[in-house]
Amino acid sequence: MTISLYFVRHGQTFLNKYHRIQGYADSPLTDKGINDAVDAGRRLSKVPFAAAYASDARRAVQTGKLILAENPVAIDTPTELSELRELNFGYFEGEDDVKTWHTIGGPIGDNSFHEMISRYGIEAAEDKIAAADPYGDAESGSEFWQRFVPGVEKIIANAKDGDHILVATHGTLIRNLVSHWSDIPVDVSTKNGSVTKVIWDGNNYAVEYFNNVSDEI
Repeated sequence: MTISLYFVRHGQTFLNKYHRIQGYADSPLTDKGINDAVDAGRRLSKVPFAAAYASDARRAVQTGKLILAENPVAIDTPTELSELRELNFGYFEGEDDVKTWHTIGGPIGDNSFHEMISRYGIEAAEDKIAAADPYGDAESGSEFWQRFVPGVEKIIANAKDGDHILVATHGTLIRNLVSHWSDIPVDVSTKNGSVTKVIWDGNNYAVEYFNNVSDEI
């Protein structure tokens, strides 16, 4: 069995543009973000999608629709799954990202999310964010993973051998799955409109590539 999952990070949003933390928080795509999604659709235009999914955040749904508009298949709207939402950053949602990472990681010498991931791994970095949230709303690494996996299982349960499936979703979510299912380093940002391809063989997930913005899809 081979099921191909194409995880695409949404296009740039206004909160991305302003370097604000955006997990459960949401904002619309900028003009660049629309172009990010259209370009991803162009690069994926020869992939015959059997199904399409997105997180229920409008930035992901809009990205999914723009990708599908470039594809010859009859699907025009992705199915929304809340399990595909971005990591919940709790109290830090909407905050300036440089200030936030310095607040959480600076006292121990880590001044960016990338540095924390590089030093501790992505789950432990997420645990540090959760521990720093005074309201306790931010998701830990394990809480995120336990929430995410059932969503992927729903997608696979409705798929057939040979299917190609679009999943419009989020950057930190994609970094998590790459970290869990491969040895590829994830201490770099997932680019807006990038494609990460995952293969399900009936037993295991394998990442074929991560963060791809080239025409070689």
